[in-house]
Amino acid sequence: MTRLANSKRHVLIVGGGIGGLTAALACAKAGHSVSLFERAREFAEVGAGLQIPPNAMKVLRALGAAGRVSRDAVRPSALQMRDGRTGRFVFDVPLGAASERRWGAPYLHIHRADYIGALRDLVAEEPDVSVHLDRAVMGLASSAGQATLRLADGTQVTGDVIIGADGLHSVVRDWMHGGDEPRFTGNMAWRATVLVSVLEEHAPEAAACVWTGPMRHAVTYRLRGGTLANLVGVVEVGRLARKGPESWTEAGDKADALADFGGWHPTVTRILESVPDGALYRWPLYDRKPLPFWSQGRVTLLGDAAHPMLPFMAQGAAMATEDAWVLAQALSGEGDVPDALQAYEAKRRKRTARVQKASRANSRTFHRVSGFSQLATYGPMWLAGKVSPALVRSRFDWLYGHSVVDR
Repeated sequence: MTRLANSKRHVLIVGGGIGGLTAALACAKAGHSVSLFERAREFAEVGAGLQIPPNAMKVLRALGAAGRVSRDAVRPSALQMRDGRTGRFVFDVPLGAASERRWGAPYLHIHRADYIGALRDLVAEEPDVSVHLDRAVMGLASSAGQATLRLADGTQVTGDVIIGADGLHSVVRDWMHGGDEPRFTGNMAWRATVLVSVLEEHAPEAAACVWTGPMRHAVTYRLRGGTLANLVGVVEVGRLARKGPESWTEAGDKADALADFGGWHPTVTRILESVPDGALYRWPLYDRKPLPFWSQGRVTLLGDAAHPMLPFMAQGAAMATEDAWVLAQALSGEGDVPDALQAYEAKRRKRTARVQKASRANSRTFHRVSGFSQLATYGPMWLAGKVSPALVRSRFDWLYGHSVVDR
């Protein structure tokens, strides 16, 4: 990794999620000192899984983090699409060794808490990183010579640059752009994890599977050495439906989730039936207009604070990971901080916008209503999977084959 030739910058990071921790690690590896501020009293995550695709794994390898992250992860055998009711295959894209050969890195599934824990441990090993929990940021400032954070207790902290990695409800973004107005997409998601041992013959396979159906879809895969089944189920409820807060930690009603997926394949319904009380979460999905800019003076944004992603490409955490690498490299250049932040933004905007667009498009692809639209959409996919599997795999090359490390 590129290290600074003659200057060591003090980087202030707001937010201790995946993006903030990865940015702390990347900046430390690049030779900077880092102070990270997280408003929560401890690093804790609601039980849920996420996917680490090859494009993100390349960054983790370059940071020396891949081994620690992989320890608690699962390597799925394939990416699949199936009909949600019948279970009929639409296509199957092999992963495992095939992912390494085609895209240059493995594809992993990991529990979010395990991912945060791995990054936290790696950051703790860096002597130039200090982590401050229970330290909410209330304001910030950027001048010609320094950047300043104002904490809830009145303390002011100065550094050379501020990175806003504080997610959907970003204080840093609000300082830069004012309060935003997220738009409810009309989609509601259910999230749950269940022990595989209680699912018996209906446990999901060792694959990442999208189950499609009219106005809804579900995604299933395994976590923690295959011992946990993870489910995300998304239902179109309409934009006038009861929305609730923009949060993935609101408890949901199991009866409502089962009604949303009534008559679906047992792999989906058995997970919902088996969720322990209080462990099913209801997640209203909101979208935002693209920001006109991410960087201002000595302040910039990263991950969901800059480009929030709908979950239909499983790339939200991956884009934050790519951001972290590119930003750390930009700060290691010879120019001043504002120019480095502009260079980082210029390198990232086009790619993140493409992923955002693809994610929105997938929400429509997964939810075809009529038999004709389903046939028109899934028929060619099924045929391509039978006649030319390589063609199906090639549709993912721009996403998984990309490497910010080599650029």
